Amino acid sequence: FIPKQVRIASYILIIATFVTITDYAIQAISVDLHKALGAFISLIVVNCLILSRAEAFASKNTIGKSILDALGMGVGFTFALLCLGAVREIFGNGTVFNFPVFPDGFQNWIVMILPAGGFFTLAIWLLIFNIAKERKEASS
Repeated sequence: FIPKQVRIASYILIIATFVTITDYAIQAISVDLHKALGAFISLIVVNCLILSRAEAFASKNTIGKSILDALGMGVGFTFALLCLGAVREIFGNGTVFNFPVFPDGFQNWIVMILPAGGFFTLAIWLLIFNIAKERKEASS
């Protein structure tokens, strides 16, 4: 019954609603269980977003193109998470794989290891990529 134009958005809304209801129910029933599961419940919505995007592509293309798209999306998401995590690790802890990057006097940026650090890092990466894109378009 859901029109094609809003199908993915509707799926996400429905899934997010059920996940939120479940999250609140778990929190009301057992605070310890809610603390143990933490953000993992909310990650269900992100997983469904990724799967719905893959389903939307696969429903309109061949198996070969769908496999290549899935591999490309997987590599792309992995690279994006690696970029975000690397910046947060370097500035938040001053290390890469527990090897110090900065001299002893470096003071770690605590905000980078907090959830807000993820948003700051994402904003910085988006700024860098947008500047590079504008420079490329200007030179063409």
